[in-house]
Amino acid sequence: MTMELQQLVDTFKSYAPHVDTEPLVRAYRFAEKAHEHQARASGEHYFVHCNAVAETLVKFKLDLPTICAALLHDVLEDTPVSRDELKKEFGEEVARLVDGVTKLDTLQFSSHDVAQAENWRKMLLATAQDIRVILIKMADRLHNMSTLNFLERDRQERIAHETLSLYAPLAHRLGMFQLKSMLEDMGFQYLHPEEHQDLAKKVQELNQSRDVALNAFKVTLETQLEKLNIPHRILVRTKSLYSIFQKMERQNKPFEEIQDALGVRIITDTIANCYALVGIVHTAFKPVAGSFTDYISVPKMNLYQSLHTTVVSPHGDVIEIQIRTEEMHRTAEYGIAAHWRYKSGVPGANDPHLEEKLNWLRQWIEWLQDLKSPREFLESLKTDLELHQVFVFTPGGEVKALPAGATPIDFAFSVHTDIGMSCVGAKVNNKMVRLDYVLKSGDICEIQTKKGSVPKKDWLSIVKTARARSKIRHYLREQGIVA
Repeated sequence: MTMELQQLVDTFKSYAPHVDTEPLVRAYRFAEKAHEHQARASGEHYFVHCNAVAETLVKFKLDLPTICAALLHDVLEDTPVSRDELKKEFGEEVARLVDGVTKLDTLQFSSHDVAQAENWRKMLLATAQDIRVILIKMADRLHNMSTLNFLERDRQERIAHETLSLYAPLAHRLGMFQLKSMLEDMGFQYLHPEEHQDLAKKVQELNQSRDVALNAFKVTLETQLEKLNIPHRILVRTKSLYSIFQKMERQNKPFEEIQDALGVRIITDTIANCYALVGIVHTAFKPVAGSFTDYISVPKMNLYQSLHTTVVSPHGDVIEIQIRTEEMHRTAEYGIAAHWRYKSGVPGANDPHLEEKLNWLRQWIEWLQDLKSPREFLESLKTDLELHQVFVFTPGGEVKALPAGATPIDFAFSVHTDIGMSCVGAKVNNKMVRLDYVLKSGDICEIQTKKGSVPKKDWLSIVKTARARSKIRHYLREQGIVA
């Protein structure tokens, strides 16, 4: 057994000691042989990539079929191995996962756009059936991005652009923040090399200059926290370079005016202690007005939970603080992947509500399937993956998360299909607004409906969400109206 294979087996056994690793060893050797005459653009043996993808997924503590499929993920696409052969060797589950990440033959499409859209459609359909497909694809993209320097400049830019516009936002929607930040920073490096280099230097200088202030802040915080004897650990957090760059662009500010480039996380054991800790923090330090956000009582759609607040340290530094439990922290780091981890050798056993949590993803993919034009499919996918969401309230106090730029029609469909279908007007904060009004976080939206009213064709140019677009198109088609 090679050192690399032994290391993979040992890491897997560290979290799944009672699982037979013989299929993993077989998958490793099968893939190594299938790719034996292939090399990467770097000149490395091709199988190095397959092993790297599997290594990423064992770090996420994923189950045996996922690790086997990770090792085998390119055999259908890049070698003569057939799906039937794969199924015979490793079973239907592994064959289905590999098939899910396998691209369609590019030669059958009229353009790169069409090929890209159809490959995303195929992968998302497979993901709707089994979330592990997208986890393998994310790990695959992560390693491809780390070896991008060996490709021609135009290919670097195309792959980096796809990573920033589709893969990183999807990682965000799946709650995989660690992976999202890594993909973003690597994409940023190739699309904006000068800005990346300049920002990296400034962040490094900021880290050094604020080390003293941050450590002083931690000492003061620890002193306050010890009084209540609440279990906790403190982590210092640096915002990713790309998220700082985006904020500079969005707010039209230089780096020096971005206040939350550095922050602190406090990890504790219970939800009750999260709220107790935020009380202590606000007593010890001056909170910045309007900065407190409670993602514990209102979790984000991607399962993310945490309390956010921003305070001013005794030295005048503005510091963002996130407070969460250990379980919330695992979910924030690994997202949906955290729910596929082993517990007593049973995948997903630590989360009996996994199916329920995946319903939003399946429904969203279903709406996207309704879009027939490849270009429109990709645009709608990018819009729905929009990282910047707005949180809009119903008059009853229920909150709806929508992509930035969403309108009352999007809101109406998010409340209920029937409300969207019969929408005739909207009030926002008790004032009548047009149906193309752009909603903002904190708005209270009340939809006015009329019996017998139906969707209009021009709504398609107003709505932002795949759900609204899908429902409107479906109705128009039924009426024989070309949309």
